[in-house]
Amino acid sequence: MDAPELDSYIRRKFAEHAEVPEDELFQSGVTLADVVGRSPRMTNSIDLMESFARTANSLRKDHGIRVRLPALPLDTPLTEVVALFLAECERQQPGAVA
Repeated sequence: MDAPELDSYIRRKFAEHAEVPEDELFQSGVTLADVVGRSPRMTNSIDLMESFARTANSLRKDHGIRVRLPALPLDTPLTEVVALFLAECERQQPGAVA
């Protein structure tokens, strides 16, 4: 799976878990705190972390890619989180240097 496909997959899965449309989540400047505020499923950062865990679990089940994210402050832009997901996916590719 190439980077654009992974990017689309990660965005789609996270939007599904957050129950917020992709185009609303991935606008410029949307932070993790904004996501918690917009999602009907989230009331706090624990719910946000569960959505990231579900997205990572989907990646593992569907594509065999294991992703671990660092702790991130709530003012982190969501687009930066997707970039971290993609960087972790790239590290998992055969021949990648850890």
